[in-house]
Amino acid sequence: MEQAAAPDPAQAPAQRVYPVIVVGAGFAGLGMAIQLRQAGIDFLLLEKGTEIGGVWRDNNYPGCGCDVPSALYSYSFAPNPGWSRFFAQQGEIKDYTRRTAQAFGVMDRVRLQHELLAARWVGDQKLWRLHTSAGVYWAQFVVMASGPMHVPVLPPIKGLDTFTGVHFHSARWDHGYDLRGKRVAVIGSGASAIQFVPHIAPLVERLTLFQRTAPWVLPKFDPPISKRWQGIFQKYPWTQRLLRTVLYLQFELLNASLSYPALLKRIQAQGLKNIARGVKDATLRARLVPDYSIGCKRILLSNTWYRALAKPQVQVVGGVAEVQGHKVISSNGSSCEVDALIFATGFEVANPPIASRIVGLSGTTLAAQWQGSPAAYLGTMAQDCPNLFLTFGPNLYTYSSAFVILEAQFKFILSAITTARRKNIAIIAVDPARLASYNSQVQGALQTTVWNSGCSSYFLDHSGRNTTNWPWTTFTMRRRLGRFLEKHFVTETCSPPAQNIP
Repeated sequence: MEQAAAPDPAQAPAQRVYPVIVVGAGFAGLGMAIQLRQAGIDFLLLEKGTEIGGVWRDNNYPGCGCDVPSALYSYSFAPNPGWSRFFAQQGEIKDYTRRTAQAFGVMDRVRLQHELLAARWVGDQKLWRLHTSAGVYWAQFVVMASGPMHVPVLPPIKGLDTFTGVHFHSARWDHGYDLRGKRVAVIGSGASAIQFVPHIAPLVERLTLFQRTAPWVLPKFDPPISKRWQGIFQKYPWTQRLLRTVLYLQFELLNASLSYPALLKRIQAQGLKNIARGVKDATLRARLVPDYSIGCKRILLSNTWYRALAKPQVQVVGGVAEVQGHKVISSNGSSCEVDALIFATGFEVANPPIASRIVGLSGTTLAAQWQGSPAAYLGTMAQDCPNLFLTFGPNLYTYSSAFVILEAQFKFILSAITTARRKNIAIIAVDPARLASYNSQVQGALQTTVWNSGCSSYFLDHSGRNTTNWPWTTFTMRRRLGRFLEKHFVTETCSPPAQNIP
């Protein structure tokens, strides 16, 4: 298997200036790298891990897979006719990242085990200086493709340090620990729990699910894709493009329906039927019905979740309140003795951790400027950070494929960089007035959406402001990110930057 070169500790990186440095080798970083290579722009891609793959490298818990259909959860420019299921599993998606990176010839520009420690704007050089675990790099433009789902959240639980058993987060699954015959507590009932609980429930002696808020879980249409259909997709690529288009439009309809109460009720009815199919006990069914409108939190898909919760060895209780040695106590006072504690508590989404490592024009970190409430123009460029682009930035998430969002951003970022190179622009910065106006529009439009309808979700930051969701269609997103408009930014033209830093 082809891999990028690991750093040689005995050889410090050359202090040359790269036109572009991309940080992170998940789908965002690899896709950006492919676009840069095809445009003939030199770049370097820095990755903290020992292999590429991003979220699909880090998350490998039992049952891990995607909740967006495979035909849509892939680059539009790199279709995979060989998906084995309608919804791909983790291993297959991770393999797709590797094969795609190799096919487009970007692995030679990847530097593994290069964790970004700090990125600092050096004003007199008009460059970014990137301190990594393997040395210092310089770049005119930086693309932060570190992703929103790579730093696990562990909630503060009283007495957790007294726990005498094994505990781990779903994104750091302990495959060396045998769960068979064990008493297991699962904290959280989000996307990862929905997938791994049905896999481990048959193995354990007892499983106690500590659920603070019940999720809406819809049925999942997930048939295997036969060799015959894989052959059709291979021979007639237009058939897979057609399927992708149909799926894309379906997601757009789902987004649109979330603004209409009558349509919401019809979708919720499917969720209630899904509960009834899997759970016959009326008391348990009542405990599993969410107390908020569908869509306010992330909508989940599963045909096995409710059947798993109905098993005799599985118990559903309230949120976790305290740990006392080997005992876990719920918010309603019930307790259980456990051997293993698994956190399915998600990631830091509303407050991107990478912001604490970015030091902008003013000399302060982006995190300090945001103060837990991120804002960026078109979710892609932040104030005080010239020549720096964010992927999956603030207020870009919507119910669609991540690739729809990413490919819209790729166009904008590539347009900005090529415009700068063509017009000899040294600096591209956000216009503060335009940023303020844009974010005012975003927050105003979000007020009438289901995401702001009152539930507590990771879409909202610590102040209750929605810094995650895009309030309009992805048609609008793709149009607004379609190309870089110089008049919307503050730019500075001067002689080209130095090729090397002395």
